[in-house]
Amino acid sequence: MNLIGDITGYIDVAQVVLYVFWVFFAGLIIYLVKENKREGYPLDSDRTNARVSVIGWPEPPDPVTYVTAQGERITAPTGKGDDRPIAAEPAAPWPGAPLVPTGNPMLDCVGPGSYAQRQDKPDLTNEGAPKLVPNRIASDFHVDERDPNPVGMEVVGLDGKVGGTVSELWIDRAEHLIRYLEVDTGGSGSVLLPMTMARVTGGQVRVASVKGEHFADVPKLANPDQVTRLEEEKITAYYAAGHLYATPQRLEPLL
Repeated sequence: MNLIGDITGYIDVAQVVLYVFWVFFAGLIIYLVKENKREGYPLDSDRTNARVSVIGWPEPPDPVTYVTAQGERITAPTGKGDDRPIAAEPAAPWPGAPLVPTGNPMLDCVGPGSYAQRQDKPDLTNEGAPKLVPNRIASDFHVDERDPNPVGMEVVGLDGKVGGTVSELWIDRAEHLIRYLEVDTGGSGSVLLPMTMARVTGGQVRVASVKGEHFADVPKLANPDQVTRLEEEKITAYYAAGHLYATPQRLEPLL
């Protein structure tokens, strides 16, 4: 007896729809994995003394040129890996051994201090203006009177020593929040401190990642009134590196 939906005695419409969905879903997964390789590929491997490109399957997609809202043309993927020299060497001769910094680990882009080579241009709002600017430029923003204003407070490192004084707030005009604190270190000029890596308490700004002396070496800005994406990467990486390299004790095992 034939039932409604039967194609043959062994296949019906529901089975065909299920198989079509499986094929579609498998194709979607392959497509997403392929598109995910527009950045970061080829990978580098330490399986040999020379760098080995690792692409995997599926291969990265064909290059496509994108036009940004500001009219810039960006092509991805470029097919080029990261050719920056690595200021570190393996702690042991076998593959996968941890890297030991050979220079200043706070500045040499290794471990937690590594960063991406983003464009050396400021991030922009939808209107095309720099998104992150000091409060002296974004003068229409202010700190709520119910909240402590960090300007004028001392910035204290993990060792309890003062690294500088907050001289200005840097505003994210798109998100309407404080993104950085501008710290006057005295003889070394002004540097930025990510607000997410600081804690305002007891009339001070406390930073757990670096010591007071480290503020003098925070990467500086080329323009005192704007920060580029690359500068943001370097600044954030510097403080992140301090969580491991600021003191010798942090390099030791917990147990």
